[in-house]
Amino acid sequence: MIDLKQLVIDDQPVCEQSEIQAIEKLLSSYPDNSPSVEQVWQIMDEVWDKIGCDNQNLNWDKISAFYSHPVWILNGLFIEQHELSMQHRQAIANWIDLNSNKIQKVVDYGGGMGTIPKLIAATNSSIQVDIYEPYPSQFAIKRLETYPSIGFVDELPSGKYDCLISTDVLEHVVDPLAVFEKMIKGVRQGGYLLIANNFEPVIKCHLPQTFHFRPTFKFFAKFMGLKHLHLCKDSHATIYLKESDQPINWSRLRKLEALSKSVYPLLDILQKGYRSLHKSKS
Repeated sequence: MIDLKQLVIDDQPVCEQSEIQAIEKLLSSYPDNSPSVEQVWQIMDEVWDKIGCDNQNLNWDKISAFYSHPVWILNGLFIEQHELSMQHRQAIANWIDLNSNKIQKVVDYGGGMGTIPKLIAATNSSIQVDIYEPYPSQFAIKRLETYPSIGFVDELPSGKYDCLISTDVLEHVVDPLAVFEKMIKGVRQGGYLLIANNFEPVIKCHLPQTFHFRPTFKFFAKFMGLKHLHLCKDSHATIYLKESDQPINWSRLRKLEALSKSVYPLLDILQKGYRSLHKSKS
């Protein structure tokens, strides 16, 4: 159940009344405000369509309106009351705490409502966590005001952070490699990146031109100076170590990107076949 009481703190709304009404309207078809994950995706798709967004012909004015819509507050509230989603995010916070001898400055890229920073603060308040979020809601900003170790930033200085977190971001952008380079530059050499991608067509705001990265992303990470370590236990994030600060060879990288796009249809068929075979055996 999505608890809309969180939209009020100390008897004061932390959202505009129009935002609260929009969220209530989006949930009006679901008894007890209890949509499933798939239904939340459907709600978000309905907002995407209503604004007139198109993931084939991108209009960034409309897409910016989508990412500023109260549906993202609804999505954030759902995540914080969804057991598996919170398990994944708590696991990330736990890993950072376990490595706090090497990690004191963290940035959550596209951190939304600050769910992971809140979990980190609750686990280890000595770790400073910045949130880099292009579309911060006033709700997120206001409810994090009482956390002295959390702040919002609008730039990513080179080499500032010991660790960067990015969960479900790169599938939303036109040029994932350029955004990923920006992420990598923000981390010091010897620092870590915890990356969780969802290059799947589960929701319309996942851009189809990114899906080819699903089987090949880890290879791009290697070419961009990262070492694949392992999955973060009990999470959907992969942990990378930044081994190199050398400039990226973009000519080579774009050629590899073109190759990834060309082989993706075949790899996708093989991957789906493997999944189907594995599922039938189990």
